[in-house]
Amino acid sequence: MQSSLILMVEDNPDDEALTLRALRKSNLEVQVDVVRDGVEALEYLFGRVEAGGRETGPLPQVMLLDLKLPKMTGLEVLRRVRADARTRLLPIVVLTTSNEERDLIESYALGANSYIRKPVDFGQFMETVRQLGIYWLTMNEAPPRAGI
Repeated sequence: MQSSLILMVEDNPDDEALTLRALRKSNLEVQVDVVRDGVEALEYLFGRVEAGGRETGPLPQVMLLDLKLPKMTGLEVLRRVRADARTRLLPIVVLTTSNEERDLIESYALGANSYIRKPVDFGQFMETVRQLGIYWLTMNEAPPRAGI
């Protein structure tokens, strides 16, 4: 069985470490590729134009997208991903600390599949990510990863 692939777009090393730990503890066969800003996320998905267009691999099964990112916001990443036919159907879970109602509304308006506020409590954070992994990697039927 091929392991699942998650793209995590997260600039906070503590949140990255907690998320990776929770996914490991969930006993899911998962590979997590981490990028630290919005520009890196787009380069991961579409290739680096300046480098002659690097070869991109298969699409992840799901992308975990923080909103508060350096270089390019998560909302702009979401807008660009949804505007491209290759990634339009990629499942995107916004995983953020934002309590702003406008971020929630705009995320869904731009095509987010889910919006989850990161719990502050360690145990709740671990359980939230565990459940997120189980749902998106084992229960949800995603579009083909090889491209759309």
